[in-house]
Amino acid sequence: MRSHTGEKPLSCTVCGKTFTQKGHLISHARTHTGEKPFSCSVCGKRFTQKGSLKIHTRTHTGEKPFTCLVCGKAFSKNESLKIHIRTHTGEKPFSCSVCGKAFSQNESLKIHIRTHMGDKPFSCSVCGQTFTRKGHLISHARTHTGEKPFSCSVCGKTFKRKGSVKIHTRTHTGEKPFSCSVCGQRFTRKRILISHARTHTGEKPFSCSVCGKDFSHNQSLKIHIRTHTGEKPFSCSVCGQRFTRKGDLKIHIRTHTGEKPFWCSVCGKAFSHNESLKIHIRTHTGEKPFWCSVCGKAFSRKHHLEDHTRTHTGEKPFSCSVCGQRFTWKGDLISHARTHTGEKPFSCSVCGQTFTRKGILISHARTHTGEKPFSCSVCGKTFTEKRNLKKHTRTHTGEKPFSCSVCGKAFSHNESLKIHIRTHTGEKPFSCSVCGKTFTEKSNLKKHTRTHTGEKPFSCLVCGQAYSLKQHLKKHLITHTGKESFSCSVCGRTFSHKRSLKEHLITHTGEQCFPAQSVATNSLQQPN
Repeated sequence: MRSHTGEKPLSCTVCGKTFTQKGHLISHARTHTGEKPFSCSVCGKRFTQKGSLKIHTRTHTGEKPFTCLVCGKAFSKNESLKIHIRTHTGEKPFSCSVCGKAFSQNESLKIHIRTHMGDKPFSCSVCGQTFTRKGHLISHARTHTGEKPFSCSVCGKTFKRKGSVKIHTRTHTGEKPFSCSVCGQRFTRKRILISHARTHTGEKPFSCSVCGKDFSHNQSLKIHIRTHTGEKPFSCSVCGQRFTRKGDLKIHIRTHTGEKPFWCSVCGKAFSHNESLKIHIRTHTGEKPFWCSVCGKAFSRKHHLEDHTRTHTGEKPFSCSVCGQRFTWKGDLISHARTHTGEKPFSCSVCGQTFTRKGILISHARTHTGEKPFSCSVCGKTFTEKRNLKKHTRTHTGEKPFSCSVCGKAFSHNESLKIHIRTHTGEKPFSCSVCGKTFTEKSNLKKHTRTHTGEKPFSCLVCGQAYSLKQHLKKHLITHTGKESFSCSVCGRTFSHKRSLKEHLITHTGEQCFPAQSVATNSLQQPN
């Protein structure tokens, strides 16, 4: 009857709490006395109530007498069944008085309320870190003990948390229970789905308190903050190098182990980074997903686009700490720094010559192998370096992309423009160490130096006569072949030397000149 009338005539003499039944009062009194008269015959654990012992005994027997009529799932406690049924009905009877968020379990509401109060009642006895949930503290404690009590039944991998095993098992089953309502993409974890959903909404709820930059993931914010603090919590056990991201450390370790777990399905080439494999695959597909908004040029790598963009902006963010010279690319700064240190870390295994850049060593190696991997699609001529092919191609297209800002004259090579500009500035940066004579071009200094050394590196294969300049050898060869390569456009007369043709042309203009004499012969002369 008291259940209808609400009458509670029995009260606790300690705290005053009232009860309808004497048994309930007796059980309650034990919370004050600490008495636990009911003990488990299996493990010895003690309880204040007989019902609690009964429920506990099922953890030993495995008995689950309460079954869900909807899905058939069984439970050892009736209360657990009641909570489970709400997953089918969607009922959430417990709501937060602060923000209105509703929960299916009263315990979940209690934990949630701590997010408003900032209450973290569970603290780690080792490091002092506090937590809102007891379960989180228990999991955290294992980071100190190293305990991993939960193992995968398929591969044996162990984990600190039971939930982690459940998630890991999906890598074996292929199960992806969380799907995106927008694009249908499926995920193994709910939090990955939540993060993915932000790619559709554009939401970035995590902002940096230092610079204000926003992020869609909390983890991304944590990593970003390290750019301000300089923190690098992950260190390599082999060389001691430190990293801001655990993933970066994992990739770095492969430089020690030599592991290359990512394989190209087309050519079989292996890579230590998955990102490197993705970029490599584009060499097969020809995909260039990164476009320049200024000129439309496409690139297979994002950082190549970033480097290219500087050719439009003129930005040179990398400066030399010694001389202050600035560079568009970091690689150029590193190479330039070696001009100060004299360091040449790349050496040829054939001749031992050393170089400041790896690319220069690769090009040099071809002088030994004779390899010319770059060929012209127009005439088939091959080159040892890609840049030389690019220059050569302009002889077919007539392209002259480098123009003088003073007179407007255009050139096909940047180096030719630099030399030309010296005709305006009068600069002659190359000087002879013997006589002090200066030159605008390095090649002219090299030629001049032979007047002091007497070196004659160009020799005739027919008679053996040697010359200091290549063009002198070419002229000499005509005396053997009899070939007359320069012809007059007026009368058709041919000459072996261009100078002779110029002198001849004056005979047509009426100006007095010294007549040219042909030195060519009609048959091949043998050496004496």
